[in-house]
Amino acid sequence: MFIAQELRKKSIAEYLLYMWQVEDIIRAYDCSLSRLRREYIARFDYDDEQIEEMTDWYGNLVTMMNQEGKRQSGHLQINQVVLQQMSELHAQLLASTKFPFYTSQYYKVLPFIVELRNRGDKDKNEIETCLDALYGTMMLRLQNKEITPNTAHAIKEITTLLGMLSDYYEKDRTEGLEFE
Repeated sequence: MFIAQELRKKSIAEYLLYMWQVEDIIRAYDCSLSRLRREYIARFDYDDEQIEEMTDWYGNLVTMMNQEGKRQSGHLQINQVVLQQMSELHAQLLASTKFPFYTSQYYKVLPFIVELRNRGDKDKNEIETCLDALYGTMMLRLQNKEITPNTAHAIKEITTLLGMLSDYYEKDRTEGLEFE
């Protein structure tokens, strides 16, 4: 919860990846708040008030996952909304002539997006495809599995694009962007 709050301010892409990880953590504990509290939340060095805040936060997420039928897979509606906002901003940035560096980075990443979509879910939008690639790589690293040089290069380019998008997202939220 505390990490999510900080990431949301700093980088919307990192925030979303973190929230996807939180969804998986909740699933790992069978969407059981009592297990989460006892086996996961209790491991943090927080005071009683922070533990209660975290328990409430995880409890709300567990409730949403149950209500939305996301106990086994998929992403919560609150996370889907953020993804949709990112995708809409991505389209606006590409449609505008005012963001040539973003467009240039996009065209560096496009071959990787095409390749990833050909291997996976063709119905996902480009931003979700990029986020899935980063999340998958993060999971491989957590499992100490090898990342090929080609994959590492693709992830570096995708990370740059999503970093730029996150920066524009924050700027649009705080100052507003002019697209034309």
